[in-house]
Amino acid sequence: MKVYTKTGDKGTTALFGGTRVPKHHIRIESYGTVDELNSFIGLLRDQDMDPRSKEILVHVQNKLFTVGAILATPPDKEILKNGKERLNISKISEAEIALLETEMDAMNEHLPPMTHFVLPGGHPTVSHCHVARTVCRRAERLATRLHEIEPTDERVIKYLNRLSDYLFVLARKLSLDLQADEVKWIPEKF
Repeated sequence: MKVYTKTGDKGTTALFGGTRVPKHHIRIESYGTVDELNSFIGLLRDQDMDPRSKEILVHVQNKLFTVGAILATPPDKEILKNGKERLNISKISEAEIALLETEMDAMNEHLPPMTHFVLPGGHPTVSHCHVARTVCRRAERLATRLHEIEPTDERVIKYLNRLSDYLFVLARKLSLDLQADEVKWIPEKF
């Protein structure tokens, strides 16, 4: 399979189902940002951290490919002419969302209570995690915008929302594990 097809040379690309749209289409922006998020999570996973966190991040990366495939499929192309679903993959389930919640709860048991917002940073690994979190928030914003235009699976939006929360808690856990300073944001008084 060749990487280059030359079919996008005029600024369009094909969605699942064959519909061609401009490369700046909201659907492309949505799953492109999920792809960007997946790359940042890969960068995060390459950092020194505990095996369980790495395991969850690999799992998340696999699910983000599912999210991207769902976002790349227009609603009118989800079902083939023979009545079967175009995407022959498992979708995002409530169990996937619950897994992130369970992991957050487990990490939070060992973290000091939050009393302020936290400034991103303190260690390169923590910073990578915060970058992934903010890209995840952008992916969520784009997916909700797409959903307003063309309905998409609401579990995708819920998953992205929970994933950004997970990445925030993971950043706090990594700060603790790496003995990095967690700098609180304290607004200046005038």
